[in-house]
Amino acid sequence: MVQVCLNGSRDAAGSGVVPMVPEELADAAGKAVAAGARDIHVHPRSPCGRESLTPGVLTPVLEAVRAVVDVPVGVTTGAWAEPDPERRVAWVRAWPVLPDHASVNWHEPGAEAVAAALLERGVGVEAGIWSGTDGADRFAVSPLGPRVLRVLAEVMDPGASARETARGLLRALDAYGAHGRPVLLHGEDGGAWPVLRLAGELGLATRIGVEDTLLLPDGSPAASNAELVRAALRELARAPSECGTAGGSGDGVRAGEAGGAGAGRDAGAGRALSCGNDAGPGGRGTLPRGR
Repeated sequence: MVQVCLNGSRDAAGSGVVPMVPEELADAAGKAVAAGARDIHVHPRSPCGRESLTPGVLTPVLEAVRAVVDVPVGVTTGAWAEPDPERRVAWVRAWPVLPDHASVNWHEPGAEAVAAALLERGVGVEAGIWSGTDGADRFAVSPLGPRVLRVLAEVMDPGASARETARGLLRALDAYGAHGRPVLLHGEDGGAWPVLRLAGELGLATRIGVEDTLLLPDGSPAASNAELVRAALRELARAPSECGTAGGSGDGVRAGEAGGAGAGRDAGAGRALSCGNDAGPGGRGTLPRGR
């Protein structure tokens, strides 16, 4: 499963490929899904370009994107969008239209409360575990761990050591089985493509998009999220597998991945994260829609 991360916190100025307003995000989402993406991650922005979790900003984005795609759509709850943890919880409880899932960075203050509020409303939680933070340790003892949709193993190392950093992060998660949840592995900037290839080798779900990189594997500028998705699928198809199976087939759907946020909760328990405990829900129509 390849998730597309449409914009992230990047500034649109100078790149020309970062979608910002609902119409641009919907267009980018539709083209990325046509290219092979099976899940969407987006950072809603106010008209002035500021990231926001308010209903007035989130709702138009979800409605615009869902009008053109039929795959799960998720949003960020990053502290940069709302630094006050109590206000983050309040915004989640005030959303009139709900995303299919939302990422929660486990190292951030208030992560447990934000995740609990999402789960109370039936929104899947992507547990963001960043390398270089205590997120893995916090998540290991979290009572909410078994209830999350999947774990986002997020490699923040943009350099040549990104693959080894990724392996270290996976070892930290594998030490306690990541509560048996599927894992999506991705990198950023200079580490984006090396980590994506590693995800292919390990049979893990991954993501790509202008949030993670503006460059294609050969170092040339990407023209769009869709171009990045097509390049990602080519890279995954060529990835040698450490699990004895094909490295990547495009859809990445395996046993135990279908269903809603709580489906197959124990499907991956006891298996190494590096071989098959991968994509989690993310195929077309696998999560509740239209909320």
